[in-house]
Amino acid sequence: MKIKDILCNRRTISFEFFPPREADGVPGVVDVANRLQRFSPDFVSVTYGAGGGTRAFTEEITMSLKQRGDMEVMAHLTCVAQGREEVHGVLQRLQAAGIDNVIALRGDRPPGSEDEPPSGDEFAHATELIEHIRANFDFGIAGACYPEGHTESSSLDSDIAYARLKQDLGADFLITQLFYDNSYFYELLDRAAAAGITIPIIPGVLPILSTPQIRRFTSLCGATIPSQLDARLERFSEDNRAVREIGIEHATRQADDLWANGVPGIHFYVLNRTYSVSHILGDLHIGGHDGD
Repeated sequence: MKIKDILCNRRTISFEFFPPREADGVPGVVDVANRLQRFSPDFVSVTYGAGGGTRAFTEEITMSLKQRGDMEVMAHLTCVAQGREEVHGVLQRLQAAGIDNVIALRGDRPPGSEDEPPSGDEFAHATELIEHIRANFDFGIAGACYPEGHTESSSLDSDIAYARLKQDLGADFLITQLFYDNSYFYELLDRAAAAGITIPIIPGVLPILSTPQIRRFTSLCGATIPSQLDARLERFSEDNRAVREIGIEHATRQADDLWANGVPGIHFYVLNRTYSVSHILGDLHIGGHDGD
């Protein structure tokens, strides 16, 4: 089933996993998905390594979860550092495996090649990838958007123009980058409406697990940590258990506020862990508690 059809009928809860670096880590990711299945996610997704570096594991996990038949799966697909024929081949394999949904992303170059320009054989932007998918396949297509703007965007106006282009080229809905101040998300919705974006925009929520980790993540993606939250993270920076509880508390407040304001769904970046998201959803009276 295409996720756009699910969004027509109800608000969604979804989870995002990332593939392991080695084959022996695949069962662990599948186990996390199994343990979170009791929350009846409307869909799950599996990320794609820089330059497709963990592509084989992404495909393996995506297809394994899809074959179970009890959850809808969205495959991540990035296009940098990969030729067009290579990307097309991935799409053909996903189609043959019965995958109905993909999220089309530019992605990051492998470490050490970040400054290399796109080759003539690459899709240079996510918009080009979306256009190719829509012209050649029948997938449901998602795209990414950025509440605080993409780090490479010249302005928020330019950033929202690219989001509008994704819609115009065939994206069915958008999922946001992480954020920790909901006002950035609501401002994004205002810009989107002014730009004529009518497809659903699903907020992405990442529960904090440790202070160094979230500072690294936010520095890479340009997200802001609110000052009061940042002060608490600094105070307990060497106590990951305390920071995890702070993360649960903050993400629960975020999700509760987003839900109350009528978002079409919430996409949780679970980092292959069950504890935080299980407690968040339990506090929101969706399922119970579990955890590692």
